[in-house]
Amino acid sequence: MGEFADSHVHLASSAFTDDVDAVIERARAAGARALVCIGESPEAAERAQQIAARHADLVFHTCGLHPHDANEWDGERHPRAIRDAAARGAVAVGECGLDYHYEHAPRAVQRQTLAAQVELAAELDLPIVLHTRDAEEDTRDMLADAAKARVRGVLHCFTGSELLAEAALAVGWYVSFSGIITFRNWHSEALLRLVPDDRLLVESDAPYLAPVPNRGKRNESGWVPHTVARLAAARGSDTDAIAAITLQNTRTFFRLPTPSPESFR
Repeated sequence: MGEFADSHVHLASSAFTDDVDAVIERARAAGARALVCIGESPEAAERAQQIAARHADLVFHTCGLHPHDANEWDGERHPRAIRDAAARGAVAVGECGLDYHYEHAPRAVQRQTLAAQVELAAELDLPIVLHTRDAEEDTRDMLADAAKARVRGVLHCFTGSELLAEAALAVGWYVSFSGIITFRNWHSEALLRLVPDDRLLVESDAPYLAPVPNRGKRNESGWVPHTVARLAAARGSDTDAIAAITLQNTRTFFRLPTPSPESFR
């Protein structure tokens, strides 16, 4: 397969402590041309920034607070961390969002923490990387608020309904698919065809959700081509074409620089 992007990878995770640079180089060898390393806490964001600095031609970083940790939101510390990350080149706010499946934090607290991060995204003119699970009604309300604030975003690792995807697309958001779509219990072929080419992203969400044929293993960005191939088959498209489209969409959405051809020789 040709060149591709991984729009969401947790390279700062402890799962990669011993070999993160090797994982990145394997992804590069597989054809990866952009990896967006998620900083879902100030600590992860700091590690993500350090990783990106070592691989500046390939890795980019974000900063936010995951909904699982919404109880930890500090109105001074976390906004300062996000602003500092933006000053050092962060390309998005997140991963943030709403998770009513596990509900590690009360729903009201999750909504407040997300609203604060949407406000920061508007202030910093950065997109949002959104986690949403079993929270469709409140997510649709958030999409409306974000649209009023002119905040763009992506529904990452999307497994929701067509109705929610359509609500996001209607306000200019993107939708990203992970290795879950390669699983036998994936629920909707129509959803894989619903998202237009110019709003489509792919991701690993590594170290989680390794695609078939590697399901159950620690995931890596270098396995994104399996997800791309599955998405292409569902859409009746060419795998290389979907890889190229989603690479360009990743660069467009996160406003990434287009590297010179020499960068990957």
